[in-house]
Amino acid sequence: MGPGETAILESSLRSFYRLFAPLPPLPAALPGRMNVIDHVRDMAAAGLHSNVRLLSSLLLTMSNNNPELFSPSQKYQLLVYHADSLFHDKEYRNAVSKYTMALQQKKALSKTSKVRPSTGNSASTPQSQCLPSEIEVKYKMAECYTMLKQDKDAIAILDGIPSRQRTPKINMMLANLYKKAGQERPSVTSYKEVLRQCPLALDAILGLLSLSVKGAEVASMTMNVIQTVPNLDWLSVWIKAYAFVHTGDNSRAINTICSLEKKSLLRDNVDLLGSLADLYFRAGDNKNSVLKFEQAQMLDPYLIKGMDVYGYLLAREGRLEDVENLGCRLFNISDQHAEPWVVSGCHSFYSKRYSRALYLGAKAIQLNSNSVQALLLKGAALRNMGRVQEAIIHFREAIRLAPCRLDCYEGLIECYLASNSIREAMVMANNVYKTLGANAQTLTLLATVCLEDPVTQEKAKTLLDKALTQRPDYIKAVVKKAELLSREQKYEDGIALLRNALANQSDCVLHRILGDFLVAVNEYQEAMDQYSIALR
Repeated sequence: MGPGETAILESSLRSFYRLFAPLPPLPAALPGRMNVIDHVRDMAAAGLHSNVRLLSSLLLTMSNNNPELFSPSQKYQLLVYHADSLFHDKEYRNAVSKYTMALQQKKALSKTSKVRPSTGNSASTPQSQCLPSEIEVKYKMAECYTMLKQDKDAIAILDGIPSRQRTPKINMMLANLYKKAGQERPSVTSYKEVLRQCPLALDAILGLLSLSVKGAEVASMTMNVIQTVPNLDWLSVWIKAYAFVHTGDNSRAINTICSLEKKSLLRDNVDLLGSLADLYFRAGDNKNSVLKFEQAQMLDPYLIKGMDVYGYLLAREGRLEDVENLGCRLFNISDQHAEPWVVSGCHSFYSKRYSRALYLGAKAIQLNSNSVQALLLKGAALRNMGRVQEAIIHFREAIRLAPCRLDCYEGLIECYLASNSIREAMVMANNVYKTLGANAQTLTLLATVCLEDPVTQEKAKTLLDKALTQRPDYIKAVVKKAELLSREQKYEDGIALLRNALANQSDCVLHRILGDFLVAVNEYQEAMDQYSIALR
């Protein structure tokens, strides 16, 4: 800075200080007169955060140079408003520092029985005595810590608030943080406290159901509001549906949500359609899953939730151009969610660009560490790059977050098989079979492991036959049965199996395998037709 600029700055500061020079005594404080703190508060309330930041910074410097300029309560307010403006600018670490200083100032203020009058701002409106809530300051600090991924510090600051003083949003944040940290009991307690204060807090209900609280117990906490508020007769069915979701009973969950979705008042609800799409996906019914995702998209073209699964399904079907278009559309909506990055990662993965898929998966996890689809994408990319042990870590984390999702276990078992750990794969497959029950998916998963050991080939065949008896159109079971028939060189049986599976659905993998079988029996022209369909 040159000498001229320095002189101008010093002159401006002298002028600014004169604004706060001691005023001659007034006969009486004018009722409508505002001090500078009132102006800062009004700007903050008006959302003028950049203006608050500049002015509060200057005022705090003045206060540091002249401690008598503002009263302790006024300095507390300045620190809070300045921290709020930093929070708005996403400078979370700096905001935490200023919030901490504000709390220290408030602590000192609490020790004084009366507010010390300020030298330069003797008049004060009644509003100036309404100090920012200390509880709200602590909540904002916790928000900063979560943005900085310092969950332990966030829990510590909120845990320090006495239970009676915790607002619903504080209890909700605490519940989510406890759940993320694996502390189930305090998480349940906090969710229940949210429901006690706000019985229609549906996300808190989902939180309780995800922690294995019985649906009947959760429903009992909302019974009073259902009986007293009109048009809430659907809520008990909604709770029942999501209780099935969180116990892994996909079939009953689908039926219950379908019954809700068919009701005239809840027809075409995007959240219910998204849940149905996800449930069909979990049940291995990819065709209906895609249909429900497309229906939800048509109703809400800005929908982001669940689009990562939709993108994965499209990529798996070989519809890479559609995946690319979906990724571009999602990035135009928001690049601060994991879903667009996962969709683009699926495009890269199925284009065999595993390094790029790995990068995009990591970026998605950075934005949302609870994104199961991002963990699966990154794990699959690591596995295909030969980094199996790192992949295992990601699949285990996915299982922790979504213990009822079979694809998480499939990824882990594929890692075990890739590293020739057949025993570990068999133990895991048997555990899944016992935990999630004997259905087409778990039977196929167990058969997949049995196929790796020559001793258990017959068992694999029996398991696959059971799976296909339950669901003749289950693609993964068809693929594995075709693999077994190929080993036995029973090509005609394989062709019949594949034609039957493709009668009511189209899948690029099945068309490709059918092409291979047709080549084996010298049906080259039809094989070319099947390959062409697979490439569409």
